[in-house]
Amino acid sequence: MSQPPVLHTAIWQEQPEADNPFATKQALCHGYDVYGEVLKKASFIEYLYLLFKGERPTAQQALLLDKLAIVVANAGPRDHSVRAAMNGGVGGSTAAGCLMAALAVGAGQYCGAHEVFHALNIWQFAQQDVNRCQQAMSQLLANKEVDIWQPMEHVAGFDPHGVTCPTIIVQSLAYLASLMPNGQLAWLFNHRPQLEQMAQGTLAMTGVFAAACLDLGLNAEQAEMLFLQLRLSGAAVHALEQQQLGWKKFPYVSQFIDLQKNAPQFPMPNIEEFGL
Repeated sequence: MSQPPVLHTAIWQEQPEADNPFATKQALCHGYDVYGEVLKKASFIEYLYLLFKGERPTAQQALLLDKLAIVVANAGPRDHSVRAAMNGGVGGSTAAGCLMAALAVGAGQYCGAHEVFHALNIWQFAQQDVNRCQQAMSQLLANKEVDIWQPMEHVAGFDPHGVTCPTIIVQSLAYLASLMPNGQLAWLFNHRPQLEQMAQGTLAMTGVFAAACLDLGLNAEQAEMLFLQLRLSGAAVHALEQQQLGWKKFPYVSQFIDLQKNAPQFPMPNIEEFGL
């Protein structure tokens, strides 16, 4: 007789009901009773930290993660991943389709989640040392190996097309750094002009996010995943809004659409012509 399959995870453990092995009586997340204990005592942000790190956050860590979630929750309709979700909304895609479009487009190496991955690796290698940071930046650009991703064409965490660092990024960095006065965020805040000169670009939100994740004790893979997750709310609401507004109020496209009252009618194709 074959053995039942075993799920290997250190994150989650379930105890079945006595009368139904497929129903859950108790669910433990890293040893904490989710529905009997965590639900009553923790915030969502504290639970999110527990899921990623396997331990309870300190009050300082919980506050930083909470504010970081606000910073990246909605990048706005000019962001390419949000636009992708809006495309889905106006085109009648399913809710899942809109969010998958946002995830796919926002996963890349320019303002996307994989840029966060590289930026965190830079900060981690630098260890708050400007010379080591320069070395990490140079190594990233010198790496021409192609795998799933193409080689980076700019220093991760910085915008190569920027003129001056956007006000919202400066504001976000200043506040987040105040929550971790001795961490990576504070070092980034104090050295931003010098680092921007080295990177030949202005600091991007991906660089701020990566620094915050390093202060939270997350690795590059965790930071990349968290970035994708936390940005979905903005994509979702813009997709829903555009679904209601329709094509006539779709940004960057509506001015090129000319709807005619007496447009010619085109007959349905004859499938027999295609041998069907």
